[in-house]
Amino acid sequence: MRVILFLLKSIVAIFAVIGLMVVSLVALLFIAADRIEEWEPAREELPAAMVLELDLAAGVSELASDNLLAAAGRARPIVLRDAVEALKAAESDERVEGLLIRAGRGDMGLAQMQELRAAIASFRQSGKFAVAFAESFGEGGNGTLHYYLASVADEVWLQPSGDVAITGFLLESPFVRDALDEIGVKPRLAQREEYKGAADIFTADEMPEPLRENRQRLVDSWLGQMARDVAGSRGLSREEVQLLVDNAPHLARDALQGGLIDQLGYWDEVRAHVEERSGDSERVGVMRYASTRDKPDLADAPAVALIHGVGAVSLAESQSEPFFGEVVMGSDTIVRAVDDALEDADVKAIVLRVNSPGGSYVASDAIWRAVGRATERGVPVIVSMSDVAASGGYFVAAPATRIVAQPGTVTGSIGVVSGKFVLDELWDDLGINFDGVQAGSRADIWSFNRDFTPAQWLTLQQQLNAIYEDFTGKVAEGRNLSRQQIEDVAKGRIWTGEDARANGLVDALGGYREAVALAKEEAGIDAETQVRLTPFPKPRDPFRAVVEDFFGSGLGSSPAARALVRLMHTLAPLVETLERVQADPRENRLRVDGVDLAE
Repeated sequence: MRVILFLLKSIVAIFAVIGLMVVSLVALLFIAADRIEEWEPAREELPAAMVLELDLAAGVSELASDNLLAAAGRARPIVLRDAVEALKAAESDERVEGLLIRAGRGDMGLAQMQELRAAIASFRQSGKFAVAFAESFGEGGNGTLHYYLASVADEVWLQPSGDVAITGFLLESPFVRDALDEIGVKPRLAQREEYKGAADIFTADEMPEPLRENRQRLVDSWLGQMARDVAGSRGLSREEVQLLVDNAPHLARDALQGGLIDQLGYWDEVRAHVEERSGDSERVGVMRYASTRDKPDLADAPAVALIHGVGAVSLAESQSEPFFGEVVMGSDTIVRAVDDALEDADVKAIVLRVNSPGGSYVASDAIWRAVGRATERGVPVIVSMSDVAASGGYFVAAPATRIVAQPGTVTGSIGVVSGKFVLDELWDDLGINFDGVQAGSRADIWSFNRDFTPAQWLTLQQQLNAIYEDFTGKVAEGRNLSRQQIEDVAKGRIWTGEDARANGLVDALGGYREAVALAKEEAGIDAETQVRLTPFPKPRDPFRAVVEDFFGSGLGSSPAARALVRLMHTLAPLVETLERVQADPRENRLRVDGVDLAE
């Protein structure tokens, strides 16, 4: 199996090495000179009258890349916190007349969308208009989420040739047991408990009933939230929205007749309409406004540390891929960030933003300890959950003072999975014979070339029991609930943030704004007092980021090399499955799988 994976990656690596050197040299010489100013706030003054433009085509991200080459790219995603803060500031900025949203394209998660939607709703409540436009809600593959966001505007425009594909939410996973049997791979996996699901995709040939029940509740909750919110924005009943979903996709004129949109028109017609509504106002991108607007002097204001824990939890430093924005939530980085925040006398509270499916149990536990030490020292920690904060991503939140999630956040998954894949039959079929020596009767316990012995299998079960006991115990302690109460919502179940709040796993619904408000409340800071959000760790120098992200400690293991591998989109599912098969199983004990959105 490793041989197959190696061959697949080698195809890309041959071109990656050449391309990497060319890109590095040329980009550093030319792009750095031309685009370095993008790393500093824009110095030009904003116009006296403007309409903000929120273009979602490049997607939405949790963090702005600190890598110079990534920043030099033409398609830079909307940074969620910056956009939310910009819209809040624009509410009271007399120069801002309204907001123009260009939707229909771009990747974003449900919880991110809900946070942005709430910010737009608040902007509208200040008395300013918001117009949304899309060529199509669906041709780009993001119909439901993009329409959900656009529906909060007071006008929704659609190109006459477009459609509204609000088809709902689909969760599906590949069940590869038959394929593994065919090639001689034996999954020797165990999980706690029946709802965990991560092992089922390898050990079952279809979705087991507990997993089906849990996933069905998740998508039903998502659809219920969407129907409720769209109904409120569009003046429809929930039943009407549900019927529109069940009969989607809708052609443009049918969507107009059904009350989903207000006008048919092209982008130039929408721009002309917005100009008519706003007079001589100039269109200004939300991210430009965010970096250029006048900001209050908060040097003497109380500080709230902002720490981002994004990506799979790993026993390592956090890492970032410069072009694709994929990141690893490294326990070394997060623990050090918490420690540094605790040593800063100005820091009165910590907001830990989590967007993670989990990963390593040991790494998650290290972060859990850091969060717990902060609360023990009297520094409140507010966890703000983004799209996913499940398994290890929930573990790290357990000792927090308060937990905030969006209604659509995927959270919970209090469970554990481990084991290995036995490849001896595959090697036999390939005519490969592994032979060697060992010192220690269990030196081969994690070897892929032989099965667990009965004693080794028993040891694995004991480990899983211990980890599950530790996980549930720490959640019970952190949430001030009984072990039985936690057991009732654990067993590997995943929940939406809305359901998690109802069962005690989450304290409040919201995003950055609500998390900062709770941080001030817990720290004894007046609600009207402005605070200084201080990032930990400090942002890297952009040139240093280029070197670190491309070369790391070695070319083959650098984030850039991994990013280039992912260029082979058609092979991505196969490569991912093979990577999981040959990976050290201990790296994924606390991980939730199969919750990516599809529409």
